[in-house]
Amino acid sequence: MFLMHTLITACLNGVPPEVEAIARDEGLNPHHAAKAVARGRIVIPANPRRPHRLCAIGEGCRVRVNVNVGTSANLCDPDLEVAKGRAALAQGADALMDLSTAGDLEEIRKQLLTLDAPLGTVPIYEAVRRAGSAADIDADTLFSVIRDHCRQGVDFLTLHCGVNREAFDALKLDPRVMGVVSRGGAFHVAMMAATGEENPLYAEYDYLLEILAEYDVVISLGDGMRPGAFVDATRLAKATEYLTLGRLARRALSAGVQRMIEGPGHIPVDQIGYNVQMLKELTEGAPLYLLGPLVTDLAPGYDHVVAAIGGAVACQNGADFLCMVSPSEHLALPRLEDIEEGTRVARIAAHVGDLLRNNTASRNREYRMAEARRSLDWDAQFEAALFGDVARKIHERDGDLDTCSMCGDLCAVKMVRDILTPPSDD
Repeated sequence: MFLMHTLITACLNGVPPEVEAIARDEGLNPHHAAKAVARGRIVIPANPRRPHRLCAIGEGCRVRVNVNVGTSANLCDPDLEVAKGRAALAQGADALMDLSTAGDLEEIRKQLLTLDAPLGTVPIYEAVRRAGSAADIDADTLFSVIRDHCRQGVDFLTLHCGVNREAFDALKLDPRVMGVVSRGGAFHVAMMAATGEENPLYAEYDYLLEILAEYDVVISLGDGMRPGAFVDATRLAKATEYLTLGRLARRALSAGVQRMIEGPGHIPVDQIGYNVQMLKELTEGAPLYLLGPLVTDLAPGYDHVVAAIGGAVACQNGADFLCMVSPSEHLALPRLEDIEEGTRVARIAAHVGDLLRNNTASRNREYRMAEARRSLDWDAQFEAALFGDVARKIHERDGDLDTCSMCGDLCAVKMVRDILTPPSDD
């Protein structure tokens, strides 16, 4: 098979500059990093048409955080979505996704592409807008939108190639309470139901890979059949899609296209481990991109916390890329403050993942915090903290104190530190 010049093919012949850069950033051996990219264990979403800060996702790398922004029909303010993107990056996000469905979609992407981070999109959303409805989408429209996104400089695309007729049949054979909750997945189900034909992304997958290879864009194989409720976690459609994604991931790598995998939706915490490990096994260790998992459905308003719990457990089992969940998940389009809070909580989960990966910088930061707390050095504590500005505001609200206002002169740390500190020779 003739392979176009992509980052994967470059890594088969040496260490390209992008890999040198991420190896320095991640503390990896550059040759080992290049091999991991060539084997599909690391992806670097970096469309050559747009310079931005690089972000490596996968084996040996820090756990990364993505934040979704985008307009809706009920609230279409492109300037607000750009502000959300900036706020997410300021709170530590590594990448952004534009999920806009209203307004001038091309112009919104153009504005988000000015931000210094990888940007992803879901092309099926714009295809629905162009066609008028999901039932009216045809292959030409869908592939035209995909090419437009690649040409404009988008770095990774969520494409629901695994929502095929086999998965649709599995959904009908083993019904779920929530049916399909993925918007992109639902669009493809509607297409197949209306036409009786196969999902064009699956039927013409080789053509799709040619487009992605031409622009060296990462494919994020979408989890269109992910369970959307705790009670649907073990239904057949999810497992059917897993098997398809495994085959598609291997074909993408053979075509020189970087790929990552999305999953697995709403599942009990005790099922996270084997779901993550199954996806890793089926896809030969492809980077895994998760929203959550959501481990309970009973905490609307706190789904960012629910997702962080699931995300930390997923990282323990090999997840690489966490998608921010905001406090308004399942309730409303996120506001700016929702984006900031959700990003901070997702970053905490990612940090826990880094500790589980024995990341040296993360563990050293924990040691610095312990030293600063022993010394009651508040400035050092705020410097070591993930969100020192937030911590400082809370500490200072009761005045300038040597200890926290909860313990005051009964501070255990101060009391025992003085007991254990050897007397000075002076």
